[in-house]
Amino acid sequence: MSAKTNADVSIGGKVYTLSGYESEVYLQQVASYINDKLSEFEKAENYRRIPPDMKAILLHLNIADDYFKAKDRGDMLASDLEERNQEIYNLKHDLVAARMKKKELEKTIKELSIENKEMLLIKTKLETSLEDVLLGGMEKKEKAEVSANGGQRGKSRFSVHPAAGQPKTEQSK
Repeated sequence: MSAKTNADVSIGGKVYTLSGYESEVYLQQVASYINDKLSEFEKAENYRRIPPDMKAILLHLNIADDYFKAKDRGDMLASDLEERNQEIYNLKHDLVAARMKKKELEKTIKELSIENKEMLLIKTKLETSLEDVLLGGMEKKEKAEVSANGGQRGKSRFSVHPAAGQPKTEQSK
């Protein structure tokens, strides 16, 4: 705890010595606040006609009013701060959840990309196999034709003997 501070202050034209654990600057601010309240009342004409004990009561009431308004304002600010802290907490929680979801989605994308590459490879193999089957089938057909033509490729096994005076056809050559 800090040492007790004494400060000479002027309130209502009289000098008082205030003591407290706050700084001398703070004690001067308190005295200044009281002087401001007194000068605020002295500006009102009705205040001058009021007996001194009533003036003191009015001053006390106004200071108490300022206190409770400031306290209510502080409570309201504390409540707002608590709400904002809760909102920040919720947003941080949402951010963490979103980051986790992002990582999960990135993992899924990577897995799907690998699966897609595998599927493309399978597709390519199937297309190649299909071509081999189709081309192999054509080769078998051609071999069958060659066998059927007596070993001659592309020639008909039937031969036409031209009649006298008629030209020979390409196949019979």
